[in-house]
Amino acid sequence: MVQRLLILGGSSFVGPAVIDDALARGWDVTVLNRGTQPAPAGVTSLTGDRTSSGGLAALHDGIWDVVVDTWASAPSAVRDAAAVLVDRVDRYVYVSSRSVYRWPMPAGGAEDLPTCDASPDDGDVDYQRAKRGGELAALAAFGDRALFARAGLILGPREDIGRLPWWLHRIARGGPVLAPGPADNGVQFIDARDLAAFVLDAAEHGFGGPYDVVSPVGHASMRDVLEACVAVTDSDEVLVARSAAGFRRGSSSAKRARLASRSSKIASITTSASPSVRPPGSALVWLRVSVAEAVRRARLDIGLSSGAGDAPYGITPREHEVLGLLVEGATTRGIARQLFISAKTRRENFKKRAPAAMTATAHARSLP
Repeated sequence: MVQRLLILGGSSFVGPAVIDDALARGWDVTVLNRGTQPAPAGVTSLTGDRTSSGGLAALHDGIWDVVVDTWASAPSAVRDAAAVLVDRVDRYVYVSSRSVYRWPMPAGGAEDLPTCDASPDDGDVDYQRAKRGGELAALAAFGDRALFARAGLILGPREDIGRLPWWLHRIARGGPVLAPGPADNGVQFIDARDLAAFVLDAAEHGFGGPYDVVSPVGHASMRDVLEACVAVTDSDEVLVARSAAGFRRGSSSAKRARLASRSSKIASITTSASPSVRPPGSALVWLRVSVAEAVRRARLDIGLSSGAGDAPYGITPREHEVLGLLVEGATTRGIARQLFISAKTRRENFKKRAPAAMTATAHARSLP
């Protein structure tokens, strides 16, 4: 039975969720981090910077049953931590990501899909290679005593990435909101609390190797998520410009985007559907956290009220720009490229497209 847990980091997002769950189980919890934030009550705090020489010295005297590592940068940092802990910890749990798989992922793919090229000795690399390199680092030291929780999109309390918080702030401002779609397109995510429960259950049962941790297909839609945002912010009805048909890759209609009626409080821009992926077949916990609860808790975390934020109400200049691109018949890839150009060029292009975007917006507002 697991009783002694070490968490590397633990000060943001997934880390606190693991701490909360472990304390609720009555486990003895130790954290190692830089000490920039006070440790929660009941937690032993060790200070160290894993990226600095000697930064893991505080681990040389401890013994633990499980270590949970959420590191997402240089794999060499996971390599160094695993080398220090290999004789001091029974099981290494690395919170990885489904991003490690080579793209495109086939529908229904499992944990045996090909992964990207990476190395445990890598320094600063992109997120995909960093997570895969971290897996390889833990695997090299711990073998089948290493567990990789390949998380899907993570939502929930203390989110510091800007997924749900962005939508909550945006919808709280009111007015038309540009949303992805189709509205009923499925979305798959994992709440940080469910992810924490999974990794601790899996560690306690002695699991090793990779496990996809994400909600099942059909668990929620984009409509569910955004309508929950509308509900918890007490926002006025949200009118969203929508492309009604065929804005799909390879479709003859990809050259045009037309506006159509809104549906309920949410309508969307139709884009290519994401590939379907299977739920984690070996998860030890069910999804306890509903879409509504995940959104509600996120709202409480950021202390949001209706009309919050300094930005003006209604569709933002960036959203106007996207609408203009759609009206001009831009492809999804073309829009993506456009959104990453320099701010100066973006401002200049927006001025050129503003009339078309304003026409699209006015038409959306006039729909019954």
